[in-house]
Amino acid sequence: MKVALFGGVFNPPHVGHALIAQQVLDFAGVDEVWFLPNYGQQPPKEGVASVEDRLAMVRLLEIPKTRVSTLEIDNRLDGNTINLLPHLPKEHEYVFLIGSDQLPTFEAWGNWQELLKSMRFLVFPRLGHPAAPLHENMSVLEHKLLITTDISSTKIRERVARGLLINQFVPSEVVDYIAEHKLYR
Repeated sequence: MKVALFGGVFNPPHVGHALIAQQVLDFAGVDEVWFLPNYGQQPPKEGVASVEDRLAMVRLLEIPKTRVSTLEIDNRLDGNTINLLPHLPKEHEYVFLIGSDQLPTFEAWGNWQELLKSMRFLVFPRLGHPAAPLHENMSVLEHKLLITTDISSTKIRERVARGLLINQFVPSEVVDYIAEHKLYR
């Protein structure tokens, strides 16, 4: 099976994540997309909801042919993608999904050159972020029906902190979870 690994903080997950996952399924020739909420972040980030909250919210995304993998969380990985590789089930073929916004800092990823030798990377275009620089073993997802957006978890958190509605940007179950657990206030 061909699997696209969609790693991230998902702080919180939003409709942009759902749009990306669906379009990777539609246009990238993969069988499944696995959401991989991370345990640690490199570099460490502030204002991150607990692992338990982020995992619970990602599990609220309901997209056919996707699943939530807890490999990073179960193994308490530090956020360096290279450390994930030994934990991946060997029976599948993987491509790692990143946004074009991550390309300028990709060389700061731990063992990035070894990572590129070990796995293909699929770059999803993000508005305002050119798909550059591209490295060997990276390709950009392109299709005339591709829909891009600049929705971000950062903007969602800022909207929550300011008391603005997020209902059009986050699945309703995630909106309810954020309110019930008083996140991002």
